[in-house]
Amino acid sequence: MKKSYQVLIISLFAIFILAFTTKSMIQEPWPVPDKYKKMVNPVKSDATSLKTGKSLYSTHCKSCHGTKGKGDGPKASQLDTDCGDFSKDLKGQTDGALFYKTLEGRKDMPSFKKKIPDADDIWAVVNYMRELD
Repeated sequence: MKKSYQVLIISLFAIFILAFTTKSMIQEPWPVPDKYKKMVNPVKSDATSLKTGKSLYSTHCKSCHGTKGKGDGPKASQLDTDCGDFSKDLKGQTDGALFYKTLEGRKDMPSFKKKIPDADDIWAVVNYMRELD
């Protein structure tokens, strides 16, 4: 009887640890208002916007999202949430949704309203992110 009790306690402890450590790996849905979902990117994805987007991405995003958007930047392991992988996570999302998420942020993802105050610059970052996926 004692042995089965010990196995039960160890099993419950293992389940608790597993649940606690994988909690942050599960991406919660990120609702985007319809207004933003329907927005069309007004900035053409050309050499100029991609250069601007890459520069801003390198300054503000790369430390968490990584050079290629794989969520493997040097700060990613310090976060409570998973940074995701752009090659998978951007599919099916509109440019407007990406603009909204960059603009507003949530949890570990900061808002970039003040850090990138020019909307066209955020759109340029969206263009660059599309190049990474």
